[in-house]
Amino acid sequence: MIRGFFLFCVFGCYLFADAHIFLYHRFDDARYPSTNTPNSALRKQFEFLKENNYTVVPLSAIADKLNQNETLPDKWVALTIDDGYRSFLNALPIFDEFGYAFTMFVYVEATEKKYPDFLTWEELKKLENHNGTLAFHSYSHSHQTKQSEKALREDFEKGLGLYEKMLGNKSAFYSYPYGEFNDEVQKIAKDFGFTAILNQNMGVISKASDVYDLPRFALTGSTNIKPLVKYENLEAEWIEPKDYPAKGNITKVEARINTNVTKAQLYITDLGWRDVKVKEGLISYKINEKLKKQRVRMILKIGNKVSTKILVKD
Repeated sequence: MIRGFFLFCVFGCYLFADAHIFLYHRFDDARYPSTNTPNSALRKQFEFLKENNYTVVPLSAIADKLNQNETLPDKWVALTIDDGYRSFLNALPIFDEFGYAFTMFVYVEATEKKYPDFLTWEELKKLENHNGTLAFHSYSHSHQTKQSEKALREDFEKGLGLYEKMLGNKSAFYSYPYGEFNDEVQKIAKDFGFTAILNQNMGVISKASDVYDLPRFALTGSTNIKPLVKYENLEAEWIEPKDYPAKGNITKVEARINTNVTKAQLYITDLGWRDVKVKEGLISYKINEKLKKQRVRMILKIGNKVSTKILVKD
């Protein structure tokens, strides 16, 4: 899943600077605390970025650097919003005040059918006058790992057709509904010619990142972003498990990372953190546990460097 993975020839030398992409959903909408960011928290986050000299750039700037194989500036940040909830209008004056660019990923069916909590096509188009870029977030916002190839391609075709008809342009970017995907879903998404594809994994962007597998830090509540911007990208090739294990039994975690370490930390949803050994760049950790959730996050961590993988039950 990681483009251009290779072992470092010089022990301990990380060659790439890191950028961060943040993800929001709702704003100042206390009805949905699990996906809501109060305006007071948003202002504190933006003040931190400004006071500490972070540069908020359009998502396209990060994608362009990756596609041109160029190093990313260390203090670049991109801001994204999924779904197109109407509550974004609560936060728009704060984005305008700071002059921060953003990318809004559109849940097409909700806008097309005029669901009450969602922005209309006309309101979405006006966001382009506020440093906003619009992008595609599927037609039906379904759990895509559970769809057949035929149904998934039909969803893309229907959604992109409406998106282009109503907004007058093609979407350069795509973000997975719920952040859920597997190799098959990713392959189909890539067939539709996006410049970049985003997930919801916790992670950081470096020159070696896969432009079709970009992680984002999801922000809700009063999240303090200070510790998040300290995270750096850990170059890791996740080998096993590739997909959600049969019957939910996980027996082994295998990954390849930088050879200059002997220990790392592994996190698995509901199973917590554990120390794992690294031998000549290889983690081969035997485990015998039953996964409890249909969506499981695995994180490898060495100091402030992280790599994340999501397993989704089909």
